[in-house]
Amino acid sequence: MEIIISNFFSNNSIFLAVAALLITALGCVFGTLFTVRSKAKFSAGYCCSCKGNSGTCHTTAYLNGVITGLEDNSRSGEEEMVEKVPAVVPPEKQSGASMMEQLVPEITTHALSYLDYPSLCRLSMTNSQMRKAANDDNAWKALYHKDFTLEQDSVIPVNGWKAYYAATRAIVNINNEFFRIIKERSLAEMGHFWLNADYVKCFHASGESFSGYSAVMQSWQLAFNWEQGFNFQVQDVRARVLTDMAWVAMKAYVDMETGPFNVTNIFEFHNGRWYMVHHHTSVMMVNGGAEQQMMQG
Repeated sequence: MEIIISNFFSNNSIFLAVAALLITALGCVFGTLFTVRSKAKFSAGYCCSCKGNSGTCHTTAYLNGVITGLEDNSRSGEEEMVEKVPAVVPPEKQSGASMMEQLVPEITTHALSYLDYPSLCRLSMTNSQMRKAANDDNAWKALYHKDFTLEQDSVIPVNGWKAYYAATRAIVNINNEFFRIIKERSLAEMGHFWLNADYVKCFHASGESFSGYSAVMQSWQLAFNWEQGFNFQVQDVRARVLTDMAWVAMKAYVDMETGPFNVTNIFEFHNGRWYMVHHHTSVMMVNGGAEQQMMQG
């Protein structure tokens, strides 16, 4: 049962967010109407209108701006003054705005923060109002902090947080491809993954370093000649993306008991795609430095 419920909510996160927005909007509207009606109701009181020339005294109830007939039987035929209160018009009818547009921006951003990347994209395709809400820069900034890191809170992306989120996700996916290539020991894919340039560098965990495209490819050929590939588990990924350069720092585990490797990958953007230009894997000490993990990374 727990698995079914979990799958339902994960597959319907967009509907939950929309429901949350509608419930919040309705709460705001009905809260406003209740406040107006309450103020009118609690203003009810009694007023005494003494007419000195006739000696009569009228005690009237004043409720919702209308004088009701709690009057003395001896009232004269003078015309009763009745004050009318304009009908309360819902805010959305006054301005023509929808309930979504009436919400405080912070509430909308908070509701959208529960969506993941695919759900937020699908939400933007429902209608113009949802597209406006889903394209809000604050919503994408919150999603970036949730999916990646809070370290770049002070960053001001040139093209906005939505574009920056997409660029960061692209780099993270490319970085994941690097570890897939290592696992499958595909030298052809590794050759396509690196930029063919003299300034590229690779530092393996063995401590050896290689400069230039040809030397780097030879180092990977030696690494792939081992009996098996390594299935790295990558954690604590930190990415930074500029216009034509990006770098990713992370911890990569082969065995969770022996500790991680500290890995840094640097990419450059050429001819419409990202290429690796630098890879560095550190050597981790085990048992206070008595042993070293000598492993190609």
